[in-house]
Amino acid sequence: MVRTARTTRYRLPHTIDNGAGERLVFSRRVRGVRGDRLEGETTVQPGAGPPMHVHHLQDEGFTVLEGRLGYQRQGGAPRFAGPGESVEFKAGEPHRFWNAGHAELRVAGYIEPANNAEYFLTELFDSMRRTGGGRPDLFDVAYLSQRYGREYSVLEIPRLVQRLVFPMLLFLGVALGLFDKYGDAPAPIEG
Repeated sequence: MVRTARTTRYRLPHTIDNGAGERLVFSRRVRGVRGDRLEGETTVQPGAGPPMHVHHLQDEGFTVLEGRLGYQRQGGAPRFAGPGESVEFKAGEPHRFWNAGHAELRVAGYIEPANNAEYFLTELFDSMRRTGGGRPDLFDVAYLSQRYGREYSVLEIPRLVQRLVFPMLLFLGVALGLFDKYGDAPAPIEG
């Protein structure tokens, strides 16, 4: 049986911005069949969007409110959705999305079950903003991907880096006190 994450520590609505063209507003949590469903709205600037990734335990879905959503499932061709159209990615399905238009993209979205999504994305976006919006700090990525790897994986990070480099960064980060800021991090999901 899978244990769900502790209740969110954030007051809703909760807004995060990665400094690279993505802003998420988590607006509410509602009871779903598989646990809490985290709902909100995402705005994405032209060309911006996350790399190929997978939510191992959560379904994720979007309904386009304004603009043109580009999306791709791993191994598949890029596809597109416009206002009123919806796209869903099942748990375990690698995917990416981006703003494929020339104006701001706005989508309503959800993740179910929420698990640690709000915490994970908040910390990842904060790290990206601190480094200027391009990529998150390597120590932060190592910590977050190791702690929440049962829930999320970024597939553009080579396995060799995840298996060899990240553990070394974790050891070094602990020794340097770089992860003290994660002292109140929610527990990872256990199988």
